[in-house]
Amino acid sequence: MSDARVDRFAKILVEYSARLKAGDRVLIEGTTAAEPLVNAIFQHALEVGAQPHTLIEFPDQQEIFFRNANGDQLDFPPTFMKYAYENFESRIRIHSQTNPRMLSSVDPAKLGRRQKAMSSLLETQIRRGASGELKWVTTLFPTDGYAVEAGMGLRAYEDFVFRACHANEADPVAYWKQVEDEQKKMIERVQGHNLVTLTGPNVDLSLSVKGRTFLNSCGTHNMPDGEIYTGPVEDSVNGWVKFTYPAIYNGVAVEGIELTFNQGRVEKAKAQKNETYLHEMLQSDAGSRFLGEFAIGTNFEINKFTGNILFDEKIGGTFHMALGAGYPETGSHNKSVIHWDMICDMRQDAEIAVDGEVIYRNGKFVF
Repeated sequence: MSDARVDRFAKILVEYSARLKAGDRVLIEGTTAAEPLVNAIFQHALEVGAQPHTLIEFPDQQEIFFRNANGDQLDFPPTFMKYAYENFESRIRIHSQTNPRMLSSVDPAKLGRRQKAMSSLLETQIRRGASGELKWVTTLFPTDGYAVEAGMGLRAYEDFVFRACHANEADPVAYWKQVEDEQKKMIERVQGHNLVTLTGPNVDLSLSVKGRTFLNSCGTHNMPDGEIYTGPVEDSVNGWVKFTYPAIYNGVAVEGIELTFNQGRVEKAKAQKNETYLHEMLQSDAGSRFLGEFAIGTNFEINKFTGNILFDEKIGGTFHMALGAGYPETGSHNKSVIHWDMICDMRQDAEIAVDGEVIYRNGKFVF
């Protein structure tokens, strides 16, 4: 793909999201399908004096791995990736699968076993990210597979992706700095309070954010972006939620998930499709039935569900919650091998109140 937007996209990732500087070792993860973006990131990283290293998969590598790997291989975390996560200053991951559902027929027990093996990398990323030692960012390169999932042609999907990241603009960094300023005002509405209650057709839930920090997600860890998030007090979550969209994890789409919480723990769980997989993931470990994240999506340019959580969790007018690992910088103490985001629409007959005051109605903050 020869596209000026790819070069601008790479520049955003290197100079704004990962904030690379001279001497930074950066791991660039992707598949061969993302070659144009990998090349552009590699070049921009060199221009700022960083030390880029590439870790490239062929598109169906994971499918081959799960079809053939024995127990020891499933339990073995990748050597070079492990070293980079523990030692490098930055990591840029580019989701670039040509078939996002290639793992949907893999035995959930195998996926769970591999998840445990990879959990030390997730823990290292979260811990070093919280301390500022690791500047990590996750993004996506448009492929035919993602376009099909989104119900679009490839060209239309490319336009959607680059528009959402603002790579089609002369000065995208100015846009993301403006997002940061706007989201600061949203955070001021909830920060420092205690009880958050969510009511609507698909939710009747309460949770505490007392002593927790809301973070401003404006393009530094994810690109595109647009959310504010925290880690709720672990034992404070009570009530019921039905997630509006399929929750996709490891390429498996679980539809119609309903969860009931009691003192923070998922007590009841059901789904209309792939319920067995949901229960398998909930059995991952002690932390997988508790929430690690509560977040509100603020990006109204992402206005349709595309089947990719990087975009879908940012949909303006939704909130999402993640079962499993929380981010320590929010104050979360929850640890788990999973971090599974699930999204609920709040654009109709829905409210969020903080300590009894309505701060959000029908998908928008009330100022």
